Amino acid sequence: MTATGGTSGSGVPVDIPRVPAQEAAERELSQPMYHENDPGFLQRAIDRFWEWVGDLFDSVTGAGPGGVVGIVAVVLVVLALAAALWWRLGTPRRTPSSGGDALFGERARTAAEHRTAAARHASAGQWNQAVQERMRAIVRSLEERTLLDPRPGRTADEAAAEAGRSLPAHADGLRSAARAFDDVTYGGRSADESAYRRVERLDTALERAKPSLADAGAGASFTQAPR
Repeated sequence: MTATGGTSGSGVPVDIPRVPAQEAAERELSQPMYHENDPGFLQRAIDRFWEWVGDLFDSVTGAGPGGVVGIVAVVLVVLALAAALWWRLGTPRRTPSSGGDALFGERARTAAEHRTAAARHASAGQWNQAVQERMRAIVRSLEERTLLDPRPGRTADEAAAEAGRSLPAHADGLRSAARAFDDVTYGGRSADESAYRRVERLDTALERAKPSLADAGAGASFTQAPR
């Protein structure tokens, strides 16, 4: 069986065998230029899911008197699947301008500079930015005092975990401050004044934390210096 492929220069029709013609067409259509606007894998998966839900509803509504019960069952199944996806994927996280989940941006600042920025945001009622800058001040201060090794790309959670091992009395506060930072930076949540004041108090407390030489043989531990 053949497929007509056009005419020759003399006007005589040219027949191309069907299989080679099909293969040539497939090769042509497989080029990337024809697929630049194709939906991504996630979009295709979502489309298939909703097609499946639509087919399920169609089959249930045509099932007779028991259709209402079936619809309720389908709705419950869909809600359960949606809840499972939400639990697995969580709230979409916003990507910071500096890229990745790093605590600091590209421009290095001192702890004092971060505290000044935090105070400025707090005075303007910009609590999200105030929390961010105060958490950065905490980590930078610990680095400046050599209680943390400076490490590019460190996240707030990593900094809190590392500092908590050296400052066990403040481990819970550090984890809480890191969580507040993540919530406003990546979780799409909003901080308030009380959230900022907690991070501010932690920063002040950590400034007074001094190494104790009493247990130097077993590794330094840190205690609150007397006021």
